[in-house]
This record gives sequence, C-alpha cells and structure tokens, in this order.
Amino acid sequence: MNISINKKIFSEAVHKASRFSERKTGTLPILSSILILSSDEGIKMRATNLEIGIDLKVEGESKSHGVAAVPATVLGQIAGSLSGDGNVTLEHTGELVSFNSGTGKSLIKTIPYEDFPSIPFPENPKNRIVLPGVLLQSLLSSIVSCASASTVRPELASVYLSVEGGVLTAVATDSFRLAEKKVPLSQKGTQGKFLIPAKNAADIAQTLPDEDVIVSFDEHQVAFVSTKGMIVSRLTNATYPDYRQIIPKESIVEASVLRKDFELALKRSSIFSDSFQKVKLTFDPKKNALSLYSRNADIGESTETLPAKVEGNALEISFNHHYLSAALGLTQAESLSFCAAGPGRPLIIKGLGDTSLLYLVSPMNQ
Repeated sequence: MNISINKKIFSEAVHKASRFSERKTGTLPILSSILILSSDEGIKMRATNLEIGIDLKVEGESKSHGVAAVPATVLGQIAGSLSGDGNVTLEHTGELVSFNSGTGKSLIKTIPYEDFPSIPFPENPKNRIVLPGVLLQSLLSSIVSCASASTVRPELASVYLSVEGGVLTAVATDSFRLAEKKVPLSQKGTQGKFLIPAKNAADIAQTLPDEDVIVSFDEHQVAFVSTKGMIVSRLTNATYPDYRQIIPKESIVEASVLRKDFELALKRSSIFSDSFQKVKLTFDPKKNALSLYSRNADIGESTETLPAKVEGNALEISFNHHYLSAALGLTQAESLSFCAAGPGRPLIIKGLGDTSLLYLVSPMNQ
C-alpha cells in the first residue's frame, strides 16, 4: 500500500476514526487500531470497539493498494503534530508503515489486520429515514448530556429515538431531568423506536457530516450512511420508561423571561449556592417578577429579581442550578417559558416560539 493524503484531511480523518477505537488498556490490540485500506473503492479508515464502528472514506491518492492496522494512539499523536500545507505519504512494507510528512519520516509497527472485526450493517433496510447530518448533530449533541452517566440502568444511559407520525423524537433523562426534542420528517411512513447508548450518541454527533444522512435501523443496530462513509452502533436492549407519565398536564403558575436575563442571573446565583448546588425560584404574579435566591454559609447570599410575565399562583421552589442551566443549551429562543405544577412537582422549561423542545427538571427538597 502506498497512499498520499492532504495533511488537514489526514488529521481530521484520524481524529474521527480514533473516537471509535477501543480506548481501554488490556483489550485486544486490533480493537485499539485504525485499519487503513486502499482499494478500487478508494482510501478508507475503519475503527471499532465492538460497540460502535466507523467506515470512513478519505480523499487522497492511491499509488498501490493494500491494508494496514496501525495503533490509533500513535496515529492520533502524529496527526496532532502536523502543521502547514502539503501531503503525508504512508507506505506499508512488511510489518512497518513508513510515514513521511515532508519534513520527517517515521516507521510505525503495524498490528496483524486479519483479526479486525467486520462492521455489520442492520439487516432490515425498510426502517430508514433521511435527515440532514447537521440536524442530527444538533439533535444528539444537545440532549445527550441529560442521559444518565451510570450504566446501572442501561435504558437511562441511552438516548431514546422514536419515529412516529412523521416526527422524529429524541429523549434523554437521568431521572432528575429530562430533555425531549422533536423534528418533523418529510417521510411519514417509517415507524420505529430504538435506544442508542449515550456514549455512542456523543461520538456519532461529533463525527456526522453536515450533508444528508440515511439512518437505517433494526432490532440490534443503527447505521448512519452518507457519501463520507458509515457509522454503525449497537442498540441498547431495554425498554425505555414511559416518560410522558411524569410530565405534568396542568400548571399552577407560568412565567416567561428573557433568556439572556435568566442566564446571567443564574450564573451569579450559582456562585452563592450551597453544597447541594441549590437555587430557589420565586414566582410572583403580583409584581410580575421571577426571583432567584441562593445562600452559602461560607460565602454569603444572593437575590436576583427579573422582570417577567407571570400568570397563576405565587410559588417558591428550589432546583439544582446545573440542571437549570442545561436548558439554556437546548434552545436558541430569545425568551424562556417556565411552567410549574406546584410544590414538589417538576418544572417544565420551553423556548418561546420553539415547539421542538420540552425540558423537565425535578425540584430539590426545600
């Protein structure tokens, strides 16, 4: 194998592929490698940790065909050190890959590639939708942080995706807060639902191209296919909780406030929050105000009062400020809507004019 690739393209490809290689030590060496292939189909980089895999097309010149498996960490360090314009050349001979960057030459030991696992494709191509990659990037990256970091309950450590009635719904929750985002689809016939492990969803969001992506899924896997290549992830074999049951149907008070005002007030209030990160919200319909209060015995206390449109009953309710601030990354709306069902009940946050978002956060003990 003898190939030549632009430095920038090479660095980006290695960075993307290395996300999907096995990062834990003590595992099979082949899973910690990037497989570089040159054939009549062009140049590709493949990587997998058996949970998720990528088959990435790389633009470049192929002088001769071949296959080589190179440790992902080594390739990543080399790619991170490249600068300037020009190409890099990789030539595979025997057990070594010669890497020439124009200013220097390295010899890298390869790993026997025969044991590199295949990256399977979902068996049922009928379950497929086409979406702009940039939309999928935004959808997954915005809500994935709301999934549980613990794998004790695999379903909560996943992102739930549902295709129904011409709408794609994405949900993530850790049982303390929940984010739901909806996207209308042009294809209304496809139906289905599946769970992607949250750690896989995060890597997928960082790797998808901006162009259209075909999403195909069956009971066990989901694939994201574009002209730039393919990403395949295993699915979580579990039942997602009926999260709609915890969404309050009615509210006793509703308030709308400028997003920028709330963001700055919350930032200042969080400085004075206690060890539980608590901030108290006070809804005052008489004064048309929303107040934020926090107190730390070692630092002091803070009160922020914002002008707001408040309708309903007066209410005081406390939340973890990290969970409140998470809502700010889910919408670009200029104003936020807060709907509270009462003491001890969840708070619903939406972006005014943004019908795609529903964010729910559970209160803390007063």
